[in-house]
Amino acid sequence: MRKIIFLALLGCGIALAHVGSPDVYLDGSAGPYSLFITVRPPTVIPGVAEIQIRTSSADVRQLRVTPLPLTGAGAKFAPTPDLMQRSPQDPQFFTGNLWIMKTGSWLVRVDADGSKGKAELSVPVPAVATSIKKMDKPLGVLLLILMLILIAGVVSIVGAGVREAQLEPGAAPDAKRRSRARWIMGATSALVVAIVFLGNAWWTAEANSYSRNIYRPLQVEPLVAGNKLTLRMDAVTGEKRRWDNFLAERKIDDFLPDHGHLMHLYVIRWPAMDRVWHLHPEMTSSGVFVQNLPDMPAGVYRLYGDVVHSTGFPETVVAQIQTNGIQGTPLTGDDVGGSGPPIGLNSGNTTVSELPDGYKMVWDRQNFTNKANRSILFKFHIETPNGALARDLGLYMGMPGHAAFVKTDGTVFAHVHPSGSIAMPALALANPTESMQNMPGMDMSGSSTVAPPTEVSFPFGFPKPGEYRIIVQIKRGGTVETGMFNAMVPE
Repeated sequence: MRKIIFLALLGCGIALAHVGSPDVYLDGSAGPYSLFITVRPPTVIPGVAEIQIRTSSADVRQLRVTPLPLTGAGAKFAPTPDLMQRSPQDPQFFTGNLWIMKTGSWLVRVDADGSKGKAELSVPVPAVATSIKKMDKPLGVLLLILMLILIAGVVSIVGAGVREAQLEPGAAPDAKRRSRARWIMGATSALVVAIVFLGNAWWTAEANSYSRNIYRPLQVEPLVAGNKLTLRMDAVTGEKRRWDNFLAERKIDDFLPDHGHLMHLYVIRWPAMDRVWHLHPEMTSSGVFVQNLPDMPAGVYRLYGDVVHSTGFPETVVAQIQTNGIQGTPLTGDDVGGSGPPIGLNSGNTTVSELPDGYKMVWDRQNFTNKANRSILFKFHIETPNGALARDLGLYMGMPGHAAFVKTDGTVFAHVHPSGSIAMPALALANPTESMQNMPGMDMSGSSTVAPPTEVSFPFGFPKPGEYRIIVQIKRGGTVETGMFNAMVPE
């Protein structure tokens, strides 16, 4: 038996829903109105979420947005909606802001009003604190100077009051008054310093308390024996369990099925990123997932596993394994794999991915803006060996395709569908009365009789500059094809 080495990979960005990619994208419909929605959750809680919505037509008169808990009693009591502002340069583009007051699973309800009447669509948004806002150094220096001036002013006023308050106008204080004033000024200085010290201690205690509310992902230990991979989850324990109540009470056995699977696991060879498997481990006991691995060449592999809690809160667990090679079993069901050129070859931007059967997958970059923090529709299609458009596409797990956006330094991973970056169970919780068929290409049952489109698009936005590998999986002729593309996002 070949030697297997395994280790946990820690510190690989924030593993909330997607690693290093916190923004929420949804391409959906509010009744007759098609909306491309982007929500940028706050990094601190309470905090302000930024919302951008692009409509497909100009017949939308106004959009209103409302924040609500996704589940629980609070979901029944909606606050007053906020009116979104229409861009004066682009009448089909709206912007707005909403306060998110508490950690947890939220939804942003979008109410659309236009020529075809009123309709609504809700966007699930996971909200957690992921950082501590630090004070700018120049501002800190300015406040320190102002504090010293204030302290000096207080001490001077007290000294002047003791020394001169009871004197007749024009009279000079005697030695006794001056001596008494100096004693009082010294006592006042000590009192003010004590107040500043206690205030700093209080502030430090509050900061430490808040730091315990910073999001910490589920921990996972990967074990490989033969060709069997076991992922053993564990919630945060010990001191860290004094965390925000919502996340401190997370379970590791309450996961909802997403496209029929409790976990979607991407296994990517690192750092070449030339081999990838999209697998679906089975949960055998509380927090324990097991997967039979296929044949895998020697190397280091990074693991990204998406799960969704019963509250609609999504998480991505991250791990790493290293192996001298695995003699595995053939892939079955929805498990698929693919390969492409190492990331070091043809680095930069690529638009064509050659497929093993002579076909090719093409990234349509026409009118494409390659910038960070820009909401984009990534469009792909498959061409036959003679260059014609392939028309025998089918649904893969109820959707026209699946895509993974992975930064080459491992700090970003996002599993995206044609409907967006949102987990389908959370979307269903947010829209219990809406048909999931309103989402682009969505058919959870797999029984749709509508012909799939010849082009597959994914709404997303690169969260930061750098080099990315885009892994796209589209089913054609009954086989899932895997295309790999490189994208360089400039500073």
